[in-house]
Formats: sequence, structure tokens, C-alpha cells
Amino acid sequence: MPNPPPQPLTPSRDIEVLLAIMRALRGPDGCPWDRVQSFQTIAPYTVEEAYEVAASIEDGDYKALPDELGDLLFQVVFHARMAEEAGLFDFGDVVAAVTDKMIRRHRHVFGGAEAEADQHRQKLAWEEIKARERKAKAPAGKEVSLLDDVPVALPALLRAEKLQRRAASVGFDWDNAAKVVDKIAEEAREIVDAGQDREKQAEEIGDLLFVVANLARHLKVDPEAALRAANAKFVRRFKFIEAALAADGRDTAGASLEEMEALWQKAKANGA
Repeated sequence: MPNPPPQPLTPSRDIEVLLAIMRALRGPDGCPWDRVQSFQTIAPYTVEEAYEVAASIEDGDYKALPDELGDLLFQVVFHARMAEEAGLFDFGDVVAAVTDKMIRRHRHVFGGAEAEADQHRQKLAWEEIKARERKAKAPAGKEVSLLDDVPVALPALLRAEKLQRRAASVGFDWDNAAKVVDKIAEEAREIVDAGQDREKQAEEIGDLLFVVANLARHLKVDPEAALRAANAKFVRRFKFIEAALAADGRDTAGASLEEMEALWQKAKANGA
């Protein structure tokens, strides 16, 4: 006998309904696209949805935020469903893992331990707990590095900041931002000294970006958010140039650098 058609599903606040939707999408009569996906093919969408959440927050678009958070939650459900099909784990294991971790890492809230006096000291305590967890997870006899679980797949600027923060937790750090600025000047000079050696140029530019990320950390600035803001500012000002030229019946291809620079400064003066 043919399989009975799936029961109609309606929007719901119940997580079980979302899990049922995912099972149906991956089922024999489900969506052809969803059925053929894997952890590897879905991972880029997971990263993309996390950025969509960040973009809504950055734009102050809290009406869109529930929808974007829902998309991110769906990614978690998608991965959990694929894992369940492979006999690895299920969504309940994901929930159990994160609740266990939050309780374990917040003994000052859930376990009777005394809270640290301020946010900074509490963050250091958190890092100590994570360090113990890393050692506990490591195979017997394997050396554990402080940097082992900083994800390689993070955006490079964000990963640089996290690597530096880990190293700083054991004192491997400059003691003030002025010394980091001096290092930035040194790295910039080394780019010039690299001459026309393309490999050396790339290496030195990487070093410069790494130190800039370190300066951001010293100044308590999120380097990824700062660069996103700079990108947005560039877009605004360049669009101002395009619009100003279009008003004269021209475009950027027919404008000189000096003209575009003058319009850029005008956009800047106008607060763009």
C-alpha cells in the first residue's frame, strides 16, 4: 500500500512541530533539495544565517530578528536531523549538551559557587573552566594547546582576535595599546621592505591585519563589527558619488579620480 499523505502542519510555537517539518522534508516523499543535503553542504548556510542574525541586530531591525533567529534555529534542527538519520545523535542530545554546559559553566548561578566580583574576573573564570574541559576531552597522552579549539572556520579577523585573547590569558600580550600601535607601524614598514616579492607582501599584509586585530582587542573594539561598519560607510559614500555623477548625466567610468575624491569628501562632510 502507498504511504498515507502527511498530516497538514500549521505554524506553531511548539518545537516538536518544527522537528516534524524537518522529518517530513528529509523523508522519502519530502523535498528533493533537502533530502540530498549533508553536513558539508549545509554548513555554509548555517554560517550565512548567523550573519543574517548579526545584520538584523546591527541594523536595529528587531521586527526581522525573530524570522532570522528562526532561520538559524532551523539550521540546528537540520544538522540534528541528519545526525539522527546517521545514528550519531538527535535534537534532544543537542539540547542536553548545551544545558549541561551552561549549568556546568555557571556554578555561581546553579551550583552554589560564589560569583566573581566583576565581569572581567567572571570571564577569566569562564576561560579556566573551558581550559579544564579541553584537557578532559583530550585523548590520553595527547598534549593540549591553549589554542586547540579556536575554530579554523571562523572569519579570519574574528579568529585572530580569539587566538590573541587566548594567548593573553596566560600573559603573552603587550601591556598597552601604544605598543601595539608601534608594532603596526613596524609591520607597515615591512610591507614596503618586501619590495615586489608577492609572497612576502602577502605574508606581511597578513601580519599587519593580525596586529590590527590585536589593537582592536586592546581597545575593546570588535574588529569584525568595525570592519562591517567601515564596509557600510564605503558603500554609502560610493553611492553618493554615483548619484552625484548621475545627476549630471555622467557615470564613474567617465569621471576622474580627482572628481570622485572631491565628491567623496563632500559625502563625508554631509555625514554619509
